[in-house]
Amino acid sequence: FQRNLVLQSNNRICLMLKHQCMCGNYANHPEHAGRIQSIWSRLQETGLLNKCERIRGRKASLEEIQLVHSEHHSLLYGTSPLNRQKLDPRKLLGNVSQKLFSLLPCGGLGVDSDTVWNELHSAGAARMAVGCVIELAARVASRELKNGFAVVRPPGHHAEESTAMGFCFFNSIAITAKYLRDKLNIGKILIVDLDVHHGNGTQQAFYADPSILYVSLHRYDEGNFFPGSGAPNEVGSGPGEGYNINIAWTGGLDPPMGDVEYLTAFRTVIMPAANEFDPEIVLVSAGFDAVEGHDSPLGGYKVTAKCFGHLTKQLLKLADGRVVLALEGGHDLTAICDASEACINALLGNESLMSISFIRIRPSSQLSWKKKKRLLQGI
Repeated sequence: FQRNLVLQSNNRICLMLKHQCMCGNYANHPEHAGRIQSIWSRLQETGLLNKCERIRGRKASLEEIQLVHSEHHSLLYGTSPLNRQKLDPRKLLGNVSQKLFSLLPCGGLGVDSDTVWNELHSAGAARMAVGCVIELAARVASRELKNGFAVVRPPGHHAEESTAMGFCFFNSIAITAKYLRDKLNIGKILIVDLDVHHGNGTQQAFYADPSILYVSLHRYDEGNFFPGSGAPNEVGSGPGEGYNINIAWTGGLDPPMGDVEYLTAFRTVIMPAANEFDPEIVLVSAGFDAVEGHDSPLGGYKVTAKCFGHLTKQLLKLADGRVVLALEGGHDLTAICDASEACINALLGNESLMSISFIRIRPSSQLSWKKKKRLLQGI
């Protein structure tokens, strides 16, 4: 086996960098190209880049995108204006309200104020992000590679079958899971969503599917935190009942959740459930907006970057180490670089850097009764 981090060749990275609001002002849009540029630079500075193999990414096909998304959604967000002219107009007609982009206050276009659209570049970037995750996961599933991290954008876990939202157009992790199951006959797949926001799109895709165990840790606040889904009683339906686990933190930021709560959730809920499920591969929606440095509403929690590395190390105990991380949210550049570095060290097996003693637990983080109650409510 080889350990692997997927980092696209320059033309692949450039394509994902071009997805930006036409207003050209990063300050207006937290999901911007600087996110993956900063992670790439950090890996170069620390020497981690030289310890990882880079594989060539590719654009996902429309057929692959339609494993999760409707045909109309796939064509609308997955084709350029020039190519769209060659398609059957009836396929693009869809719901007229879904077709129209809004004029944003900044002067650009978007599905909403968060989910910006660049007519020339967004479709290509979104398909490239999906294709890179598929390509990496397929190689890990086939045992060609041991594990990996896909540094991609735009993110995907909020994208539903026919809805783009929350910076997301195509659900890369969900599409990849269905690709592995349907095309490579992978029988059981675990998806762990670490983003501070619930992955509503991923939950929707597998809500009745017992072959996919979906587990999410997220800020919920009784449905008052974006996207509002992910309640503890959302456990799946029909044959999928019991295969959807939401650790839905509530209580706002009094005090904010941190390492203790995340480690406790992993020890008492996630790892026991995952071991019983016994997946053949683990896919991780690696959102880093729970890492300290993200203010509400983009976060608000105080999990350390090294804690995310430790959580990755725990997941490597599953599926013979076949673990694939794909970047989701996280918009504080220092925080996402620190967390990416910690997770990649875990994937590379740098044990000395991943000792539990490195995880900072503040005296105020000891589990008070209020926190214990919130933890139990979340679980």
